[in-house]
Amino acid sequence: LIEAGAIAILLAVVLMLIYIWFRFEWHFGVGAVVALVHDVALSIGMFAATQMEFNLSTIAALLTIVGYSINDTVVVYDRVRENLRKYKAKSLPDVLNLAINDTLSRTTMTSVTTLLALVVLFVFGGAVIQGFVFAMIWGGIVGTYSSIFIAAPLLIILGLGDRHRSGGDQSVAKPAP
Repeated sequence: LIEAGAIAILLAVVLMLIYIWFRFEWHFGVGAVVALVHDVALSIGMFAATQMEFNLSTIAALLTIVGYSINDTVVVYDRVRENLRKYKAKSLPDVLNLAINDTLSRTTMTSVTTLLALVVLFVFGGAVIQGFVFAMIWGGIVGTYSSIFIAAPLLIILGLGDRHRSGGDQSVAKPAP
């Protein structure tokens, strides 16, 4: 069961990497996968720390966390890509800051709404669903955090800023002779 769950999670991460790679660039794909691995590792770590039962519903929650996290990351990355085209003269850190600020209210509202529903399920759902809901609560918090504070800054570390600067310099209109 654990082995099949690990394979399912790994397959989901690889498929999402391929999707991000084709939709954006390799920088974005690597950043998204690092954020996903972070989310899954911290979620599994939380189960180990709390000694809660790790079962099939927990694996389903981990797969859901991967989907939820990649969704938040894609929203931020989409805005980064849009702002890179729109603000060619701005530095990458400024573009990232603008993109995160643009998406922060949406990300916060979505996360809080989901969290409220999950807390109600955790309190009133009973023991059968408690592990799933606990994983979803923790994963939602960690996924929101990673899409803002891990996935976006990794673009700078991975060298997208160098590419952006050189691309920005080339796109500046030159005066006619």
